[in-house]
Amino acid sequence: MTDPAPTLVVGLAVTGQAVLQALVRRGEPVVAVDDRPNDQTRAFVADAGVDLVVAPETDRLRDLVAGAAAVVPTPGLPARHPLFELARQAGVPVLSEFDLAARWDQRPLLAVTGTDGKTTVTTLTCAMLEQSGLTAGAVGNTSLPLVAAIDDPTIDVFVVEASSFRLEHSRHFAPAVGTWLNFAPDHLDSHGSLEEYEQAKARIWRDQTPDQVAVGNADDPVVAGYLARAPGRQVRFGSTITAGFRPVDGQLVTDADQTICGIDELPRSYPHDVLNTLAAAATALYGGAKLEGVRAAALAFEGLPHRVTLVGEAGGVGYVDDSKATTPHAVVTAVAGFDSVVLICGGRNKGLDLGVLASVADRLRAVIAIGEAADEVVAAFARSTKAPVPVQVAGSMDDAVARASAAAHPGDTVLLSPGCASFDWYSSYAERGDDFTRAVRARLEAAG
Repeated sequence: MTDPAPTLVVGLAVTGQAVLQALVRRGEPVVAVDDRPNDQTRAFVADAGVDLVVAPETDRLRDLVAGAAAVVPTPGLPARHPLFELARQAGVPVLSEFDLAARWDQRPLLAVTGTDGKTTVTTLTCAMLEQSGLTAGAVGNTSLPLVAAIDDPTIDVFVVEASSFRLEHSRHFAPAVGTWLNFAPDHLDSHGSLEEYEQAKARIWRDQTPDQVAVGNADDPVVAGYLARAPGRQVRFGSTITAGFRPVDGQLVTDADQTICGIDELPRSYPHDVLNTLAAAATALYGGAKLEGVRAAALAFEGLPHRVTLVGEAGGVGYVDDSKATTPHAVVTAVAGFDSVVLICGGRNKGLDLGVLASVADRLRAVIAIGEAADEVVAAFARSTKAPVPVQVAGSMDDAVARASAAAHPGDTVLLSPGCASFDWYSSYAERGDDFTRAVRARLEAAG
């Protein structure tokens, strides 16, 4: 009798390590591949008793794939990586952690995807469920992968932050409630094309059955188009619709016209906060929450760090950290919440068209461009057909804050909303936001 073929786990960051551990705990054979393992990764694999292959050449990788029962790539492995073509040629299935979790656990999944807002809506949905007496876990594209979370028997329902990277490699994913928040270009440095990114997002509903629920943003034309074809029960939310989860006369209401809360009762009520609350309410209510729990969580939720977070105010100028905004779409959404903005943006572009930023030129007092993409930011506003916007280039965050402060007038908002990844100057968007906060506070303290 021959030994069973192993699962090939490619990439050993947080999710890859969780997948490897889950397989080993269940007695399944595993081979691990990582192109640049550090000492911690090597020690982790050795402790697990798994073979580690480091940066295999294409022929070696071909042999590993051909000998595998399945391949589980790390989320975000670029579509151009030879692994995917080799698996296709060998007829070996490519799986995500979602596929493995579905094999081992049958508890309900509520899934949230979208270009922007996933973490916020996932967190708020969990709070609504908890306020309704359920034990909920925020998993997936968080610090806790789903394959690790299912080891906790106390969780009643999982709220899965479903990134495009996880969705695109899921062979079958059918959440009890699947929620799609919005769609805009992103991750084109990893996905093969905008169409492939869109198709990955659309997998949120592809495998659902009629007794499952598809919640979609009816204000977003891409999402609305897919929602109309979703096989599950179609539930709409939006700020401009006349039926569904929506605002009515200053109140947020459900698709059954039940009042959730007043908009002015929310701790934050920027336009995107309203949409996020509606999306979370729809997800939670169709996932088993009670209206009272949804209301209580909505009224207590003050948002997450680095997402349109007020840092300080002086001389009538507010300073706001939106470092999590790593796409032009997110920047446009944030700017829409203010009347007059001095925008700090730039960083490492993810293959996206920064020209979209010029669509909000009429709300911008000035722009301070930072990082590797500074020249692209300058070019984006140079091509603008709206009101001309002065653009300066800063060489550091301190320089950016100083320039923005000098350009701002009373009543303006200095907004760090980069529209780009942080990896030119920082290790994460959080580090970037923290540095902005430090620079702002230092400047305000020095000014008294």
